[in-house]
Amino acid sequence: MRILKTNTLANLALAMAVLGAPLSAWAHADAASISKDALVSEPQTVSCELENGDTSTCTKYVVKYLPDNLSIGPFCPKTTEEKGGVWHWDGDETGLYRIDEAFLNMLSEQGYTFFDEKGEVFITDVRTEQPASDNTCLQASLDTSVEMTVLLPRVPVKSEKVTKLGTVAKVGLALDGVPIFADAPSVLDTGHMPALDTCGGHIDPGGWYHWHATSTDINSVFKRDAVDAECSLEQNASAKFAYAFDGFPIYGSIDYDGKIPVDLDTCNGHLGPTPDSAEPIYHYHASTTFPNLPTCLSGVVAKNNFSTNAAQGIGAEGGRGPRHGGPIHKGGTPPGFEQAAKKLGITANELFKVVEKNGGRKLNISAAAKELGISEAALKAALPQPPRSR
Repeated sequence: MRILKTNTLANLALAMAVLGAPLSAWAHADAASISKDALVSEPQTVSCELENGDTSTCTKYVVKYLPDNLSIGPFCPKTTEEKGGVWHWDGDETGLYRIDEAFLNMLSEQGYTFFDEKGEVFITDVRTEQPASDNTCLQASLDTSVEMTVLLPRVPVKSEKVTKLGTVAKVGLALDGVPIFADAPSVLDTGHMPALDTCGGHIDPGGWYHWHATSTDINSVFKRDAVDAECSLEQNASAKFAYAFDGFPIYGSIDYDGKIPVDLDTCNGHLGPTPDSAEPIYHYHASTTFPNLPTCLSGVVAKNNFSTNAAQGIGAEGGRGPRHGGPIHKGGTPPGFEQAAKKLGITANELFKVVEKNGGRKLNISAAAKELGISEAALKAALPQPPRSR
């Protein structure tokens, strides 16, 4: 029984198998997991290849641009006198805010002005147009023809190395059929704000809605951070919210026993009972701060696990299309990337991909420079600086 002395998930799984634990103890998404309100067709079990090269089986879901009966918004307020959605500001006075007059005035004092002298907010539909000013509130319109195809492994496999979830990385599929992505792009990176509604979601430039938070446990975050907002969805801090792209389930911030778990790993996961299973299973938990999602994945995801027929945005045919949150700039990259890439002798998209992969605004200069095959000094000198306060 020496295998029980290790803390690795792979050996715990092996130990459970030796002890006769049923495979069902490893929770996975199946035909009954996702709400029918979101499904275009019945889920299918299909052959798939995992990113570690293994052949496996996945559940294939085709979901709508927006589930039936899901109310969304508000996103951008039309004027400073109105209240919009929410935004996690990462400049001076970092925190989660309701998008209202006080917040917009604070941003203006820091050099990011999203409204004119009449108090009318600059709003851009990033599905159909380009921003006309340096700072705009981004609010895409829906495209009812859009469908998305998602592949989730039926038998989750522990990865030898965790997968970090950087800006707009693929996290999973919520039980309501809404895709989930990691933190939205920072205003400090783009100058623009892709506003979230009060449940933590918004519309991709491709015209489909997705989450950037554990929406069924977001009111507890609002309460903790004293944010004047409330999600209209039923809240349950211990309930299952989603399945991650590696097939492991995601629960709210409270464990099955009504307590906040204290034995979580670096990805906010652990092995233990859940409200749905007395058998110990590996699962993730929402965090108690925004964005309240796992920061990495412990398992192996399927190749080509997310695609869409949308004309642009994440998962669009031929690549990501314009940057999530809006095309915004030529080539879909933030201001200054064209010039920086030219200095380094690469394309703007190549540079942006490496920067985003290695931390975005909180860039790991050493790792990015190594990947590009250049010196840290050369990369620092070439990269554009974020806008400064006035």
